[in-house]
Amino acid sequence: MKTDPKRRFTSSIVLTLQMGLVLAAGLLLSACNQESKVDKPADPTGVYTLASVNGSQVPASVSHDGTPLQVRSGTFTINADGTCSTKTVFVPPSGTETTNEVSATYTREGAKLTMQWKGAGITTGTVEGNTFSMNNEGMMLVYRK
Repeated sequence: MKTDPKRRFTSSIVLTLQMGLVLAAGLLLSACNQESKVDKPADPTGVYTLASVNGSQVPASVSHDGTPLQVRSGTFTINADGTCSTKTVFVPPSGTETTNEVSATYTREGAKLTMQWKGAGITTGTVEGNTFSMNNEGMMLVYRK
């Protein structure tokens, strides 16, 4: 029995289309069964230690609004209840070591923290892994857990 070449060609196309549909369905089903791999931002809570100011390792001599300062140490604490605080030890031109402590409430959007400081303005910072960084009035502060 002889097969018509036109019919063989049509059968070949149909078979190819069927195989393609089965393959596509398999890919779609396997994609649907996988869990979504959206990275959940890490928990930012904890105490971070000031590592650098404006790229200089702490203790660091910096200028803030034209005033020379030596930043000796600092901590930044992020609490789970939406509050945070910072404590910085520095020496102003007077030469007397000073400690500055301030607190804020914060909101979080992914890695970004927006802090509303008590009696002051708003600052934003970023948590990436064990590092918290923020630009505070022109000074780039980097803290590590």
